[in-house]
Amino acid sequence: MVVDQESRRSPYKGREAKSFWKQSVAGRAPHQLPGLYSRKFGIAPTDGIMTAGSCFAQHIARHLRAAGYNVLDTEPAPPWMSGETAQRYGFGTYSARFGNIYYVRQFLQLVQEATGRRTPADIAWEKDGRYFDALRPAVEPHGLETAELVSLHREQHLARVRQLLAGTSVLVFTLGLTEGWVHTASGTLYPTAPGTIAGDYDPATYHFHNFSYAEVHADLIELRQLLQQLSPGLKIILTVSPVSLAATAGGEHVLPATVYSKSVLRAAAGALAGEFADVDYFPSYEVITGAPSGNSLLDATLRNVTPEGVETVMGYFFAEHPVHAVAADPAPGQPAAPSAEAVLCEEALLEAFGS
Repeated sequence: MVVDQESRRSPYKGREAKSFWKQSVAGRAPHQLPGLYSRKFGIAPTDGIMTAGSCFAQHIARHLRAAGYNVLDTEPAPPWMSGETAQRYGFGTYSARFGNIYYVRQFLQLVQEATGRRTPADIAWEKDGRYFDALRPAVEPHGLETAELVSLHREQHLARVRQLLAGTSVLVFTLGLTEGWVHTASGTLYPTAPGTIAGDYDPATYHFHNFSYAEVHADLIELRQLLQQLSPGLKIILTVSPVSLAATAGGEHVLPATVYSKSVLRAAAGALAGEFADVDYFPSYEVITGAPSGNSLLDATLRNVTPEGVETVMGYFFAEHPVHAVAADPAPGQPAAPSAEAVLCEEALLEAFGS
């Protein structure tokens, strides 16, 4: 007996083309994937947008500003500072001068610290007689004269972060890494390993930790709850950085270590978007690393995203979140937005230890 496939009932029957690989992926270029992203909520021209995350988040922030979105910056460069210098000192990169936030727990701890819920440990790291803020070590390239100055600068920074949190309507957060370094006694998580930019690695003081899915998911839940308390009605757009690990401290090959890290982050972000109406997931990771792109949107290192890759990612975003207006040029003395190539990424410094 021949079964008529057209008449058979199936939960897949009648689904949109985007549900089927052959119809929506096979034979298509990376910028031609129908239905890849459908926004869960809109962004109004008046919504205050906070951008944060790992290195790839710098591209997103730059494009949102250029598209006329109200991207907040509560810690701008002083008017006398040139644009190039301002960028080197971490001004204008994100919505405050917190540098790259690679981990969900790092972001959670920043919000906790800014609101008086947490006091980090061991924040002043020394190198060649200069002192660096261990929680944002790249924002002062040459360090400061004393550890006391680090604390003072950090208090000023936290005040700007509090101002930012109060004015944020939409958070665009790029998840980057799961491998991190922790102050064992306090649980303070650092964006870089001690000894990379400043400080010195002491196994009696610090330990390596690779976050699990359960930990990342729990941190996202707690972060969302805290942000909602500080700014009721806040919406969150999560994405995962497509930039691979520069190095791993876990003992395995860097390739499977990268796949683990990105898989954990992608699964946790997707779970949160499925649980809450005010959390959306945007697939920048899939655009760059998916089968249609091959390696075409990565440079020769197979790690860094090309300018064409960034434009492809943002094309999907702006198809759902239309451009509001053409942004004005930065005022004299203010930093220009970083170019597609100009991305400050502390993690890339780890490559030097493998030479």
